[in-house]
Amino acid sequence: MAEPRPGAARFPIFLLFVALLIAAVIGGVVARMLPIGADQSAQPRMLAGPADDSLAPLVKKTSPAVVNIATLLPSPAEQNPLLQDPFFRRYFGIPDAALQPAMAAGSGVIVDGAKGLVITNFHVVRNAEAVQVTLKDGRKFPAAPVGLDPSLDLAVLKIGAKNLPTLPLGDSSKLQVGDYVVAIGNPFGLGQTVTSGIVSATERPLGQGDSRRFIQTDAPINPGNSGGALINLHGELIGINSALFSPSTSESSAGNVGIGFAIPSKVVKQVLAEAERASAR
Repeated sequence: MAEPRPGAARFPIFLLFVALLIAAVIGGVVARMLPIGADQSAQPRMLAGPADDSLAPLVKKTSPAVVNIATLLPSPAEQNPLLQDPFFRRYFGIPDAALQPAMAAGSGVIVDGAKGLVITNFHVVRNAEAVQVTLKDGRKFPAAPVGLDPSLDLAVLKIGAKNLPTLPLGDSSKLQVGDYVVAIGNPFGLGQTVTSGIVSATERPLGQGDSRRFIQTDAPINPGNSGGALINLHGELIGINSALFSPSTSESSAGNVGIGFAIPSKVVKQVLAEAERASAR
């Protein structure tokens, strides 16, 4: 049997040393390729999303104070005596439905839950024979106007309920272009709907010679949103959605094109104060 050569026992040790040296070099190269602060552990780490990536908590907190408003309007026949004449209606092809009262829908905001005060647009309740306010929880209350300001397009209503959810009034004078806002209302009578966007402009008149100043926003506002809430990310009411810009001349086909207008909360405060003074007399 042949005896092993003297250097044979040391050869595997040499190979092991070379393998360890290669592993160390490769490990150093990989470490240099990783970005500073990277997780070098064997287990991959999932990146957590931001805590404020949803408006759901804000909407859940504020939406109960936004209400739907249904109005009973006089029939066209009541406003035009000629329509009460059957011969006139037949001659001009006017259907008998013109004798029926009309229904309209809008939105409103509870601004004083202790007193049951709701703010909305004047044009939402204009000429209404009856007004009904529906809360988000389904309760319905008849409403009576306690303050009307047609020039500012605001109306203050009172319902017979207390301890209601309330939206606190924010300071619209602090708004800046680019601030995030959320609009809540009842577009097209579909029920409560939430949209979001930013403040596109402040102190915006609706036309030449208009002394009023509005908050312009790209948060989608559609027919039925009138009187609804424009809120900031602190859950404060900073505007009452009032108008939308549409290139269409037909109100029935008007839709959102990314330009809506809201009455600033500083104006809302003035109208509320006047209504409270009037009711105290």
